[in-house]
Amino acid sequence: MSEQGRSDTIHFGFQEVPVREKARRVGAVFSSVASNYDVMNDLMSMGVHRVWKRFTIDLADVRAGETVLDLAGGTGDLARDFARRVGRDGLVLLSDINAEMLEEGRRRLQDEGVVESIDYVQANAECLPLADSSLDCITMAFGLRNVTDKAAALASMYRCLKPGGRLLVLEFSKPLSPAFSRVYDAYSFSVLPLLGRYVARDEAAYRYLAESIRKHPDQDTLKGMMETAGFARVQVYNLTGGVVAVHRGYRL
Repeated sequence: MSEQGRSDTIHFGFQEVPVREKARRVGAVFSSVASNYDVMNDLMSMGVHRVWKRFTIDLADVRAGETVLDLAGGTGDLARDFARRVGRDGLVLLSDINAEMLEEGRRRLQDEGVVESIDYVQANAECLPLADSSLDCITMAFGLRNVTDKAAALASMYRCLKPGGRLLVLEFSKPLSPAFSRVYDAYSFSVLPLLGRYVARDEAAYRYLAESIRKHPDQDTLKGMMETAGFARVQVYNLTGGVVAVHRGYRL
């Protein structure tokens, strides 16, 4: 059974929408903000998102000759590093469900001269168009919370990994301190929409961001979902007091 069970609706932020509508609405959000995505990430996190992504890249331990899928890869900041690590004998697939985000990533990487060992695929994480047991590593940074059926996506990722392959999910999570959580809530619902209004010209998109974070499974729940999908040795790494977490698991 999918995560929404038998219901015909699912959350889009704090709204309940028809299941079939969520992907379209999420797509509209990212089509709107694609050109300002990296600038907004720097402003919202005061640059700390780069530290979170660097930690994830190092934890992935990608090696020469491997095949890596960066899901919801957006503007390509993880794929850029992976392409250099896999070398000419490896392959990095930069993937996003949103055409505008994927094109933004392609443009930026090509402008930077990252053209070897990389390819691009527009794909839905719930039904990846890739062969069974074909990948050494999958990463997904700040994308899983936007997926309509997270259980289906985790199962699809598990199917595509080789035995011994690993999945790393970097995502917003639940702050560990109640006091910090209150501060974080105040920032999320007051400051983020204002940044969205004046920088990205889309206040609603960043209000959705704050709401979608609160609807995303917490650390333990996501760990359990990965284990249900078949992943073994699932570890959770809390960063910045649990504002974000990296979950790493392996296919046996």
